[in-house]
Amino acid sequence: MPMAGQGMLLTSMDIDAVDELDFNRWYDREHIAERVAIDGFLEARRYVAHAGSPKYLGLYSTATFETLDSPAYRTALAGQTAWSLQNIARFRNMIRAVARITESHGQGRGAALGIIRIRPNPTHVDALRRTLVPRLDPAELDGIISMHLLESDPALSKSLTDPPDQPNPGASDWFVLIDGTDVGPVSAAISLRFDPQDTMASGQFISSGIYRLMWDLAKADL
Repeated sequence: MPMAGQGMLLTSMDIDAVDELDFNRWYDREHIAERVAIDGFLEARRYVAHAGSPKYLGLYSTATFETLDSPAYRTALAGQTAWSLQNIARFRNMIRAVARITESHGQGRGAALGIIRIRPNPTHVDALRRTLVPRLDPAELDGIISMHLLESDPALSKSLTDPPDQPNPGASDWFVLIDGTDVGPVSAAISLRFDPQDTMASGQFISSGIYRLMWDLAKADL
């Protein structure tokens, strides 16, 4: 597939302004490189919201979906550094999706990213996929580089900041990613291809947002 790998970890969170300097320093100087170094992880990308919430977004591509439940990744989660634990405790409004990349069209990544969150109707999953897949072709959309569908695994998609037994109605949510050259084309693609009313029979439109790329790191960069 055009997007590297078959699995993706998506994390998004807000941070209080007083903690942002340390949060960004931790993410840039420790966290991303630490995660990309895990066996099976291929690359990571950091984004900040242009229009959307939460403010910060991270995408971690893995060679296989199974990497995201592997002994190497579970060991990393269990052995967080003190700096990591300090910053994770500061996360607010956290989203954490462990997902399969089930569709990926186009090639490369853009400077801007659109993200659409949809909650599937459990009895209409195939119908939702049939609705979404034809909309993931970037060929006729100026300024759109690639488009992707992520389908979350509800057993693995757990927030790091919520109690383990807390209900998580969004654990099965799907995410459409739209890579574009700038926020204008991404905004236009969202409006043209993803009207919230179109997916209501087979899934609930939860939210959409547009993010700007801060930086990315590939395994080859380590």
